[in-house]
Amino acid sequence: MTKEELGKKTPFYDRHVRHGAHMVNFVGFAMPLQYTSIVGEHIRVRSTVGMFDLSHMGQIEVRGPGALAFVQKMTVNDASLLKVGQAQYSAMCTPEGGIVDDFLVYRLKVSYMLVVNASNIEKDFRWLLDHKDGRLVVENNSEAYALLAIQGPRSEDVLAKLTDTKLKEIAFYRFAHGQVVGRPALISRTGYTGEDGFELYFDPRYAHQIWDCVWEAGQEFHIQAVGLGARDSLRLEMRYALYGQDIDETTNPFEAGLSWITKLQKGDFVGRQSLLNIKEKGLDRKLVGFEMKERAIPRSHYDLSVRGRKVGQVTSGVFSPSLNRGIGTGYASIEHTGVGTQLDVHIRGKAVPAQVVKAPFYKKGSRK
Repeated sequence: MTKEELGKKTPFYDRHVRHGAHMVNFVGFAMPLQYTSIVGEHIRVRSTVGMFDLSHMGQIEVRGPGALAFVQKMTVNDASLLKVGQAQYSAMCTPEGGIVDDFLVYRLKVSYMLVVNASNIEKDFRWLLDHKDGRLVVENNSEAYALLAIQGPRSEDVLAKLTDTKLKEIAFYRFAHGQVVGRPALISRTGYTGEDGFELYFDPRYAHQIWDCVWEAGQEFHIQAVGLGARDSLRLEMRYALYGQDIDETTNPFEAGLSWITKLQKGDFVGRQSLLNIKEKGLDRKLVGFEMKERAIPRSHYDLSVRGRKVGQVTSGVFSPSLNRGIGTGYASIEHTGVGTQLDVHIRGKAVPAQVVKAPFYKKGSRK
């Protein structure tokens, strides 16, 4: 694959190559699939610390008169609860209740920043522009940020070597503006792994310096660079949704298990009436997590059945390095979604037994 075919380079591209990454085109970006092995990188994050390039994610900022009212109108969670220095998991819906995207909302001093999925940057930006009015400013500032995640039970020990910011004072889903190796950065205690960790936002000009310093600071903990493969297995062990597989515009927050971020009582927002109707009617299907009972790996689009009758389809599936078994998620008919339900996953023509289990799959993370 040529460099052009790999897609757009992130600010860390040269470091990926230096570390021997197997590069792939991921939603138009040249990203590392793995450096050494997916299992090894996964275990390193669970045991000590790993570092991830997340610069393909998008940052859309909303500011000006009516910024909060606009964010409230466009998102399902209650942004009015956010104070400066707090972040919130949220989503946007279509008028019909389908999920446009899921993302984090950051409450900055004079604006709100939405950190959106790489595959949806342009779509989300256009969606917001199409709904704004007045003097409100909506800007796609994705090019202004490099984004590096440090994840794992020793992540604070690593970052503490590089900043004077009092990391212990940054609670989960909180952030602070500080410096990392003398460079301005937004330091956020967030992540997608189930482990303690931080996500650092900073000027792309400092990408190589900060990467190298994090790498050096993490040597005593055997830090590893981590690719998309382990990122997927880590998030699925926690049963975190992935846009484009587990959720999209054909799924609604209730069936996707996101009712906890859907605040129908906060007032009107795009999709609210449809979601009220869905809740009143009741669900026909629901996203469930299941573990394989035999040594097999479920994959997206595999059928789910009960006693020979199809009841749903797998959305995500991997081999879980932490649990040493295949795990997956999928939408199933509502009557077959209870914990303990026995399902069959159809893998290459064979019905392989599985069981619905309570989320998350992995329950020993340093950050639940």
